Amino acid sequence: MKRFLVAVACFAPLVAFATDDCATRRTVPDDVLSLQDVIKLGLCRNPQTAAAYASLRSSHFNKNAGYASYLPSVNAGVSAGKDYVAKSSAGMNRDPGWQDWSYGASISASYLIFDFGKRTADMNQMIAAYRAAGFDYSETVQNFVYGLVGAYYELLNADANVESATTALSVAQTAYDTASKKFKAGVVARADVLKAETTLASSKLSLERAKNNREITKGTLLTKLSFSADQSIVIADMESDFGSAAENENIDELIKIAREKRPDLLKASANKDAAWHKRNSAFLKNLPSISASGSISWNDDNFGDVFQPTSNKINGSIGIRASMPIFAGFANMYGLRAAESDYERAKYNEQQTINTAMMDVFTAYQNYKTAQTVLTQTNALLKSATESEKVTAGMYKVGRATMLDWQTAQSELVDAQRQHNAAKYDLFVKRAAVALAIGDIKSELEGDK
Repeated sequence: MKRFLVAVACFAPLVAFATDDCATRRTVPDDVLSLQDVIKLGLCRNPQTAAAYASLRSSHFNKNAGYASYLPSVNAGVSAGKDYVAKSSAGMNRDPGWQDWSYGASISASYLIFDFGKRTADMNQMIAAYRAAGFDYSETVQNFVYGLVGAYYELLNADANVESATTALSVAQTAYDTASKKFKAGVVARADVLKAETTLASSKLSLERAKNNREITKGTLLTKLSFSADQSIVIADMESDFGSAAENENIDELIKIAREKRPDLLKASANKDAAWHKRNSAFLKNLPSISASGSISWNDDNFGDVFQPTSNKINGSIGIRASMPIFAGFANMYGLRAAESDYERAKYNEQQTINTAMMDVFTAYQNYKTAQTVLTQTNALLKSATESEKVTAGMYKVGRATMLDWQTAQSELVDAQRQHNAAKYDLFVKRAAVALAIGDIKSELEGDK
């Protein structure tokens, strides 16, 4: 299938609607909304995708914070204080009691020179975690879009069922009027009128049920768009210009696309990479590190004319420091083992995700092929039932068919219309399911514009 229903905006925070107030508006737009309009409006207003995007931004900032280990660390401090002297010390002309204020200021800097690659492992872990968060956001968006697609087609199906029920009611009314005229003319028995009246009442009941179901499906779509369910919305129908066997791609090709684009597969791979770097970091934590440091300070001790070693106004130092953990209560050892176990778990999770994804693709593909066949069959069924009802109605009017024959034809026509409506929009949903399974919900929307 050359135009799969695929995701919209996998890495955009919000997709703007026709107006800039989509996130704050309280009423549904009055225009006829296409599927693209509904999805843009939903992405702009949906709290679930907004929360997923906030999580993505958090991961982005955490990643950026990791670069700090490649830069020097600088600290500054100031101080002010008073000393209390109980009595004069030998060799010092200082009166007992509180002395004058003394002041000081200092600045120090340190820089990690070498740590056997630990900070690189930490940085790679945060980068992999950020990638995983991005794929998680993409998956959230695609799942939400798929839910909107299903609700959109359900409402179209409900609208079509109302139209079919209205048509069935019109046919039942015609049958009742025809039977009543023929009864008054003495051509048929009253039983025909009663049968036609029963069918008419049943058609009215079916129409009310169809209208009720349409209200429920409309409320479902509005809720997904974060509007109150009692509002009105008008959506555009979709043309069935697809569904032929020539569209079907090879299942191996679909699996290849899924491996390249499906967000949960990419997320599982990124999580495995993050676990691998975390394991490396836990091992490197046990190795030495070398740092350079320097400091400069200024002090004013107010000792008068008496020289003291601490009375120098300015002091400074530079140095290189090597450190290595010797014993930390076995914390490093257990931390390393835990990181190794997390990596093993991430590998198994990736394999399980691959297995599930491949089955999803296969199942969605088979369901789509079946939906194509069902739509073809219901097209033939509806055509046959429509012609049969017309012929039976004409035969009844000339006295060559009974009311029971006409009722049967009407019932078959109503059933064929419902099956055709369900098959038509089920084909859209099944195609969307294939797009979701391969992780590409964008191309369908772009292709239908």
